[in-house]
Formats: sequence, C-alpha cells, structure tokens
Amino acid sequence: MLEIILTFILLPVIFFNVHNNFIEPETNKKTEEIFVKGIYLTAYSVSSKAKREEVMRLLEETELNSLIIDIKDYTGKVLYDSEIPLVNELGTEEIVLSDLTELLPELKKNNIYVIARMAVFQDPALASKKSEWALKNRSGGIWRDRKGQAWVDTSNREVWKYNLDIAKEAVKLGFDEINLDYIRFPTDGNLSDIVYPFYDSSLSKNDVMAEFFRYFGGNFFWQPALTSVDLFGLTLISDDGLNIGQRIEDAAPYFDYISPMVYPSHFADGYKGFANPAQYPYEVVYKSLRDGAKKIAGTKAKYRPWLQDFDLGADYDSVKVKDEIRAAYDSESSGWMLWNAKNIYTKEALFRP
Repeated sequence: MLEIILTFILLPVIFFNVHNNFIEPETNKKTEEIFVKGIYLTAYSVSSKAKREEVMRLLEETELNSLIIDIKDYTGKVLYDSEIPLVNELGTEEIVLSDLTELLPELKKNNIYVIARMAVFQDPALASKKSEWALKNRSGGIWRDRKGQAWVDTSNREVWKYNLDIAKEAVKLGFDEINLDYIRFPTDGNLSDIVYPFYDSSLSKNDVMAEFFRYFGGNFFWQPALTSVDLFGLTLISDDGLNIGQRIEDAAPYFDYISPMVYPSHFADGYKGFANPAQYPYEVVYKSLRDGAKKIAGTKAKYRPWLQDFDLGADYDSVKVKDEIRAAYDSESSGWMLWNAKNIYTKEALFRP
C-alpha cells in the first residue's frame, strides 16, 4: 500500500523517458537561494600561491562571495586528478588543481560559494584523442576554428556522457554548482568546410542543443548541486538560435541559472540606438536582460549574467563596472559574475562591507 501511495506522490514530479533513459525534470529543485557575486578564475590562477592569496584578500575585503573556477577549460584538459576511466584511458587530464580536497573545504569554511566551469564542445584534448568524435574538414583532417581550436560533434551522445561524468565527479569533490560553457556549434573559422561525423543535418541546430540541454538537465537532476549555462548575450534579444543552437527557451527548463554574457562590447554598433554600446554599460545590460525576461517566464531558471570587466570597445573603469552591476540588480537578476580572462578585477567597483 505504501508503494502505491508513494507512486502517486512522485508521478506528478518526475517521469522516465524510456527512449533516452533519464529522468526529466518537471518541477524546481529545492535548493538554497544563493545570490552569487563572483569572479572567474583559471585553474592556473588558483594553483598560484601569490594569485590565490590576492584573491582571498579580495574576497575578504569586498562583497564578493563566489568563485567560478575552470575544471575543464578551452583546451579540453580536465584540470584536476580525475578518476573517470575514459579520462584516464585517453590521458585528457592535466593536474593543475592538485589540492582541491583541501581548497574546497577551506573556501566553504569561509562561506565562499564555488562553481566549477566546464568548456563542453570546444575540446581540442578530446578531439585529438578520439579523432572519430572530432569535427573534420573536407580533406579528412580535424577541423579548427579561427583560433586553431578543435571541436567535437555536438550530436555525439558519448561526448554528452563524457562531460556529464566530469560534472558529476566535480560535485563529489565538493563544488556547489556546475557551469557549462561552449555549449554550441562553432561560430567562426571556415564553417562551410566542416564535416560532422554524427550531426544529422535534417535536424536543426536548435533541436540538437535542446536535446543536449534535456539530456544534461535530466541526468543531473538528482545531484546535490545547482547548474548554470553560459549563452551569448544576443540570445536575450534573438529567437532564432543564432545559427549555433543557443536559445534561452530551450535551456531554461533544465538549468537553475541562465548566464548570458551581456558584455556591452559584444553588441553591434547601433544596438538600442547606441553608436558604441560599450560606452553605455548600464543601458545595454539592463535593457537586454529586461528584453529577455519573458524567455524564462514559467520555468525554473533565473538570470545570473556574466558582466564585462575588461577593456574592449571602451576603457572599463570602476564606474562602468559598477554601472553593469547596478543594471543586474535593477533588472532583477539573481546574482552576477565578472569576467576577465586574465583574472585581473576592478576592486574599486566592488562594495566593501
């Protein structure tokens, strides 16, 4: 009798998709609300004693409460000591984060929320070790983008599982959240020269990425960690997927946070009437996030944007970074994260408690 009662209680919450063999989320996970105020760090910054001390001082002296740390970066290297059989078999790890078992508890003791960032489909390491999974050029070699980086096929479910396994392992290590980046088709290089080993061109790119979002969200659903997904800022104002498969509406049902990269420098001249959008950080961030509000309505997801803390299009001083942060608050975002590829942040832009 108890089993029957439990079945009727649980059925409205979850169901099994027999074809894909995963649990599909139907309701929000019960998680603690964290208003993230964070900065991005490479694994190499974290491994540097001097840089780590600098970051710890910044955390102590400002409002920052979160770190976003690479565990699998744009090279595809898994940057910690992994026990995943395929990672070990292929040799796709480079142990840069050698003391995570000591670092993560120490950060948590200091009430620092720690997010593991993963680059997914741009993956030169995996492409070199499993060339049959890599995008090819018409000559049969591995295709590379404008920066010389190799990609794996976004349609390959073995690639999906590979990344899911890494995410789950990061949770076991103690990360509070998994952040996915490079979840898209390539944007640059000779795109017409790409030969996809798995992608069925009868499907749209939006369909492929929507299925990946569903796969990851469904299989990660019971993990004791939150999830976030990085999308181009233009997804806030576009509905067509940008020819790379990125639509907020497709990701929102399966992730706790949508993190659009609303860097004002990345919006085209003339956006919202601004000759140079980079000169108008508040307006660009606020207007784009408000325009995109309807895209997550009725879903579990909330916006937590990436904000620009680097010079491009304009000098990004403390005033401009503060304006972006103010826009994030005014647009009712659930936190914000600062991006600087060199991990040099504008302390003067941050509130000092």
